Amino acid sequence: MKYKKYWRKTSLKQKNIGNHFLNEVMLSKPKKFLEIGIFQGVTARNICELLYKIHDDNFKYIGVDKFDIDEKKNNEIVPNNNFKNPLKQFYYQYIIKENPYSLRSVKNLLKKFDKNINIIKGDSNIVLPKIDLSDVNYVFLDGGHSYDTVINDLINCKVVVENNGIILCDDYDLSYAPGVKKAIDEFVVKEQYIIKILFNRFAKISKK
Repeated sequence: MKYKKYWRKTSLKQKNIGNHFLNEVMLSKPKKFLEIGIFQGVTARNICELLYKIHDDNFKYIGVDKFDIDEKKNNEIVPNNNFKNPLKQFYYQYIIKENPYSLRSVKNLLKKFDKNINIIKGDSNIVLPKIDLSDVNYVFLDGGHSYDTVINDLINCKVVVENNGIILCDDYDLSYAPGVKKAIDEFVVKEQYIIKILFNRFAKISKK
């Protein structure tokens, strides 16, 4: 499958990185997928399309995001919601009058898979401990980039790895967010997990 942008912004915008990402997920063929940090929902839509292709209607997708463009606490990186393309900016602002980084907009993008998805608005530090992750096979971690948030997300998702699932972390070695790498490195050493760096961007964490 080819990664589609659906006329929205995505962190997987570099050439072919989205395709590499989908191919990596395809190797595991997960039936229950958790994404932390949905942003405008582009990766969520691509994942749902992929899982539908693999499992037909027999899959689940869970997405967690604050959907808060003004969040500046805890040294987090605030996503840039403005388009460089003025046509896109005009389209969302004046034609459909919809903020693409909003719960409503993301649900609209994913309405094709309404029966398969569960989109949760909230802070992952608060939300994740309340979710049963025992049957989640795959986690894509791309939420808050502070050390505290990343380490908490990893700890909360530990059960996925313990059940032989995968945690794929984005922005492993991002220069302006050193807390991501620090948290991941500490986590895998402490838990004695295996880490593999993919495409100079992702950290794949597994038990074996």
